[in-house]
Amino acid sequence: MIVENLKVPAWGGLVTINVQVKGQGPDLIYFHPAAGMAWDPFLDELARSYRVHAPEFPGTTPGNPYDIHKVDCLPDAVLIYEEAIRALGLKQPLAIGQSFGGMIALELASSYPDIFSRLIVLDPIGLWKPSHPVTNWIEAAPADLPKILFKDPASSAAQAMLAVPDDPETAVLATAQLIWNLGATGKFVWPIPEKGLSKRLHRVKAPVLIVWGEDDALISSAYAADLGRQIAGSRVEIVKDCGHIPQVEKHDDTMAIVRPFLAA
Repeated sequence: MIVENLKVPAWGGLVTINVQVKGQGPDLIYFHPAAGMAWDPFLDELARSYRVHAPEFPGTTPGNPYDIHKVDCLPDAVLIYEEAIRALGLKQPLAIGQSFGGMIALELASSYPDIFSRLIVLDPIGLWKPSHPVTNWIEAAPADLPKILFKDPASSAAQAMLAVPDDPETAVLATAQLIWNLGATGKFVWPIPEKGLSKRLHRVKAPVLIVWGEDDALISSAYAADLGRQIAGSRVEIVKDCGHIPQVEKHDDTMAIVRPFLAA
């Protein structure tokens, strides 16, 4: 299956959202993490059963970095995503958000309670516990990132995700893009990754599945129960021996949790 790229104008034409689309079936929207959008085996497997729409956060699209300057605050970003979802003609799609994308998805579900039919969040940011501060991935040394993201950074799944392109020029461009993406998304997270979401979570109406890596070193799995308590009727699943990215590090276990929920 080929990935299509759709250009969706938003924010009064000031911003263009690139939406990667793949697969056939019921509509599913995926909100990517802070590092940007990348297809992986998890999304490829979902695309066998669903039409996956993956909007790229403003500023993270290669060749269009400066749209981020049109987005002043997190509420702006939420409105832009809502406009893009309407422009795509998506009517209560299924939704999945990972990390930063999980926060975006929860903000959308809080602001627009009827926007999604069902929502899965994978190790989302957006809350803050002084007893378990979220690791600042922007300040972290590059050498520390693998162990922040993965329980086992040496695993084949982790190594595949962390691999640097062999071609030196391509590697430099990829690194520059990653740094830019982290800055573009980090603008809406730090210094404290809690922008009042906890006050809005009671508005969420869609069924929500919260999936968390038990050994997440970026945002502790202690947040999972807190988030679950704040969303009525939500379900929490903890993935054992797993870090911040369960759909990569424990792909099969995560799919076994996700698949029945989406199909319900």
